[in-house]
Amino acid sequence: MPEGKIVKALSGFYYVLHNEELIQCRGRGVFRKNKITPLVGDEVIFQAENDLEGYILEVKQRKNELIRPPIANVDQAILVFSAVEPDFSTALLDRFLVLVEFNHIQPLICISKMDLTTEEELQTISEYAEQYQKAGYEVILTSSETETGIERLNPHVENKISVFAGQSGVGKSSLLNVLRPDLELKTNDISTHLGRGKHTTRHVELIKIGNGLIADTPGFSSLEFTNIEAEDLTFCFPEIAKASENCKFRGCLHVSEPKCGVKAGVDLGEIPTYRYEHYLDFLKEIKERKPRY
Repeated sequence: MPEGKIVKALSGFYYVLHNEELIQCRGRGVFRKNKITPLVGDEVIFQAENDLEGYILEVKQRKNELIRPPIANVDQAILVFSAVEPDFSTALLDRFLVLVEFNHIQPLICISKMDLTTEEELQTISEYAEQYQKAGYEVILTSSETETGIERLNPHVENKISVFAGQSGVGKSSLLNVLRPDLELKTNDISTHLGRGKHTTRHVELIKIGNGLIADTPGFSSLEFTNIEAEDLTFCFPEIAKASENCKFRGCLHVSEPKCGVKAGVDLGEIPTYRYEHYLDFLKEIKERKPRY
């Protein structure tokens, strides 16, 4: 039986890439019975009725999956955050990073719209970039207008399935248009009234960029820590996880415990105060989460 990869899901159809051709497939009824929903990014076994139509018979084991956006087997998440319009938000970026780290997906921070910054804003963004790099993240400063940083972004896309994610209006589609100009993806201006853009992407689709595939998704419609437990959170902050090795007590949550390596790291300036404060905010949110039955 032929095998392929789902690159688009739309209106009950799954478009499977096989030998550089797209086969429009439906899922077998057995999927509904077994509560299996094929996702974009899935490796599948299918049966072709003809050159253009077929049925998905089996979904192969996934290495990971995201619920919102619905996509599987992601190698990296390219988190696109604008320097300005909308303003750069470390709180929102850290929330995205926690969700990505928890799902064992490699994050790449891409700060867009650098051409719109003043000298003071440029200095601030550069300092944040340095701090995130020190924490262990790859950070690329970009501009779709001047194509700054695109040459650094290209190698990260090769031979991977990547998700472009971030709040609306940060320039995800603009960046994709620079990476592959023939796409001509729609872009929306920022609403001056709301200070944010409207989503221009309505469905998940994998787009071929060089030898890689990028999902231009409608974005994370849920940023809640639904499946993350309090003890998991430490490991979603690389610099906090490293500092926690110096904690006296196993299972330390770095709040009020004595001889905490993380609090010592904050005091010494090794962990940025805002990162630690976001950790505490997220921990409180997780602890106050209503139990699910």
